Amino acid sequence: MSRNEHHRFSKIMDDDQRGFLSKYQDLQVGNRSFGRLLVYEFCTTFISPVQGALGLVLRKLCFPWLFKNVGKRTIFGHHIGLRNPARVAIGAACVVDDYVQISARGEDEDEIRIADKSLIGQNVRLRTRGGSIHIGEQNNIGPDCHIGTSSLITTGHHCLFGARCYIGGLSHGFEDTDTPMTEQEMVSKGGVQFGDDVWLGAHVIVNDGVRIGSGAIIGAGSVVTEDIPDFAVAVGTPAKVIRMRK
Repeated sequence: MSRNEHHRFSKIMDDDQRGFLSKYQDLQVGNRSFGRLLVYEFCTTFISPVQGALGLVLRKLCFPWLFKNVGKRTIFGHHIGLRNPARVAIGAACVVDDYVQISARGEDEDEIRIADKSLIGQNVRLRTRGGSIHIGEQNNIGPDCHIGTSSLITTGHHCLFGARCYIGGLSHGFEDTDTPMTEQEMVSKGGVQFGDDVWLGAHVIVNDGVRIGSGAIIGAGSVVTEDIPDFAVAVGTPAKVIRMRK
């Protein structure tokens, strides 16, 4: 959680003038409208858990009311968790698989965008804390991936992420030894940027502040701590370029 987001969260929780319902709306729904609250509760409580063809049809009809935008032919799996879905835009012909968690907390300009024909696999977590995530067209995000930021994460088109990749994240400050690290300011190095046609193997970690160039391949289990050039093949901990595709 970034410093601004932590301050905002604390301000909401410590505000004695806000009742429980108001705090819930601010943190979960992202809107004080009672009508939007009813839609959110109905969809997340009664529609999200329904499995099978009936669930797919019900979510196709009802879920677009929750989001900023949803394109045609996009389908949603069951048990999807949503926080502030009004800041989330999803393109056409996308698949958001079962148990995906999408959380778009932050300021009004912060958002999550998923472009056309992208697949968000089972148990994927997309989380912003005062930042944005922009996923390009025809991305395939494998199951159990975690993508989170308080600044900006962008992917190009046709990117492929293997299972259980961890992208971005934040670091705790640790310079003040008199203050617990959990209470020190969070530090962001500027987010993560991917070019087009990037392939990450399973269990890859990409640290905050890194750019991975177009056409690059990162071997399974690697930890990327510095920029990777276009069309490079990199492996290891930390990841090192072992050859070029061109």
